Amino acid sequence: MQAVGIIADIVGSRDLKDRAAAQRAILEAFSGAEAAVPAVRPAWATVGDEFQLIAATWQDALRIAVRVQALLPGGLRLRFGIGVGQINTVEEGEVGPIQDGTAWFNARQAIETIEELQQRRDEVLTGFMADDPELTAAITAQLLFRDHIVARMKARERRLFAALLAGATQQDAARAERISQAAVSQALHRSGAMALLDADATLETVQGDSAAKEES
Repeated sequence: MQAVGIIADIVGSRDLKDRAAAQRAILEAFSGAEAAVPAVRPAWATVGDEFQLIAATWQDALRIAVRVQALLPGGLRLRFGIGVGQINTVEEGEVGPIQDGTAWFNARQAIETIEELQQRRDEVLTGFMADDPELTAAITAQLLFRDHIVARMKARERRLFAALLAGATQQDAARAERISQAAVSQALHRSGAMALLDADATLETVQGDSAAKEES
């Protein structure tokens, strides 16, 4: 099937004091992301501190990845490789499906590219690859900016960002943080979160328009 594979691995996994707790936190973050943007196959843990997920479209994959980033607890980071292509299930394994296809090949290539980039820019965490080089270049450029913004967010700014990504209003977020709505708005604009929220909404709108055209 034509789909999008996401591979995520833990940055600095060898330094984790409690690997089991970290994996639980990561799966909880994926679950929270999938509640807002459903996946074709929800995230599952594989070997070597990696996680995989199957999304229907690259737009969904981008929207899931940023939600996971926002929901992860402080000090825990994931590197994402997003690959567009074919996914074929060979058989069901003990820890998840055994699959192959160009989507997984592209996702692996994307994550390897990110590992190289991190030697120069530690905040870069999300790679993208499709068979279309123009799409790959365009999305990669956007992800460089997105990762930079998310990496610079303070703890409260990230919580506010995660809350609004999940569908909360600024008033809801203000009550949760016990601050004013004006303070929430200022934090969202100051951190760059508002720009990312607008970008996320654009991805959702464009995808919805494309789906409607296909059905008509």
